[in-house]
Amino acid sequence: MRPRDRGISAVKTGVKRLLGRTGFDIVRSTNNRQGVDDFLPFEATMRAARVAGLSVGDHIDQVMNGTPGATRSTVDRLGELGVFAAGPRTVLEIGPGSGRYLERTLKECSPERYEIYETAAPWAAYLVETFGVVARPADGAGLAPTPDASVDLVQAHKVFNTVTFLVAARYFFEMARVVRPGGRIVFDVMTENCLDPAAMRAWATRGGPGHDSYPAAMPRRACVDLFASLGCTLEAGFLAPLGVASTEVLVFRKET
Repeated sequence: MRPRDRGISAVKTGVKRLLGRTGFDIVRSTNNRQGVDDFLPFEATMRAARVAGLSVGDHIDQVMNGTPGATRSTVDRLGELGVFAAGPRTVLEIGPGSGRYLERTLKECSPERYEIYETAAPWAAYLVETFGVVARPADGAGLAPTPDASVDLVQAHKVFNTVTFLVAARYFFEMARVVRPGGRIVFDVMTENCLDPAAMRAWATRGGPGHDSYPAAMPRRACVDLFASLGCTLEAGFLAPLGVASTEVLVFRKET
């Protein structure tokens, strides 16, 4: 057994015990550089959700982020756009974290295989235990274990506005590589459509300490042009809540 697999196995044995604990915790860390491992602590988040009497996803949306229903409204909009209409057989999600988008996605479709790339081992183990997904080794840089053109739906939510430009760009190339012709790529980024003066003032004055590279902006044109060069056409874009402002969800389709 590989070291990472042993680590995930050990965490899985403690998931049910952790879910049974209660107590109040500060669940939003200010140490969020290079990802969400410390930004969304596993044990503290699970305890706080239990005490609040909410699902983990609803607790994060409603209490931690102050955006009730954000996950549901985003996935509902993707459904309206036909993202799940073809019944994707294979889904891959980058950085599912707590699994709140994963859980909603599984209510919209029934893939034969759902792969996740999650760098936080406790969250990855929890998702494997709870939803039966396949956790791929995650290095925070790519999707190497997944073959070319093997996935019907590749998605990432609230990921690329939390990482640096180069991390996001490298993942973009990988997403285009693993998606099948006719498949879709869905992710959100903080584009210029999310950065009017009021939004910039809100982030500057209410973002709080320790934000550093979060939230990270990404030019919309750069995304559209890059994916076009990789054979992917933009089908839709819409704004979704993110903290004190918004993020833009983009939906691409790989050309056949």
